[in-house]
Amino acid sequence: MYLLDDLLDSITLDAPVRSVLVGAHWTAVCSRHCGLASTLLGDQPHGHEKVRDVGSLHHKSSRELAEFAKSDNLLEASIGVAAMNSLLDVDIDQAVEVNAGQVLADRGTGKKIALVGHFPFIPKLRQVASQLWVIEQRPAEGEYPVEAAADLIPQAEIVALTGSAIINHTLDNLLELCHPDALVVVLGPSTPLSPLLFDYGVRILSGARIINETDALKTISQGATFQQVQGVKLLTYVNSKEKR
Repeated sequence: MYLLDDLLDSITLDAPVRSVLVGAHWTAVCSRHCGLASTLLGDQPHGHEKVRDVGSLHHKSSRELAEFAKSDNLLEASIGVAAMNSLLDVDIDQAVEVNAGQVLADRGTGKKIALVGHFPFIPKLRQVASQLWVIEQRPAEGEYPVEAAADLIPQAEIVALTGSAIINHTLDNLLELCHPDALVVVLGPSTPLSPLLFDYGVRILSGARIINETDALKTISQGATFQQVQGVKLLTYVNSKEKR
């Protein structure tokens, strides 16, 4: 969890938690801003994955709640990453408003792509990539299990890693598998939009920012998938040293 520890250490400001919402697909914590993270659950039977201090999380500071990101309880970690994201200042003016799928399609034409995570733009990537390896914890037909990552990721010219990997504490290991010359992208609404990730070899960050809290929380609380979440802006940041 070296990257996660560094991210938490980089946050010097704190703020009260205004609200915590754990939806079926997305978790939101509102403090300085409103941060998102995927709602992840472990393999325990329904109702067995309990969140500590539930009912009083809104009484914690957002920095205290961000420490939940270190938890082995995936539901707690989801809340913690959302809290961490709620504290990060993001310079929207330095970002490009574009979907991560379009970024990968533009950069990945004719190239070998390893994609960790299941995203709706996979069919489009299959059309343009010379080879697309989709690696998933619950692989569908034509996809690969996580055990294949050690073999496939080092071969890829472009590696796209879901930001949810920071929730289940696998991001460090996945980054270590990347070829030094690979274009590494971390994507998805869980992605911490922090330039610190560039120090770990990431060259593009593609995430999201809530710009209308009321609309976002309303749709998340009603079970929205990300495509249904309202009040969100897609943002992509490119490392200024990124080689084209």
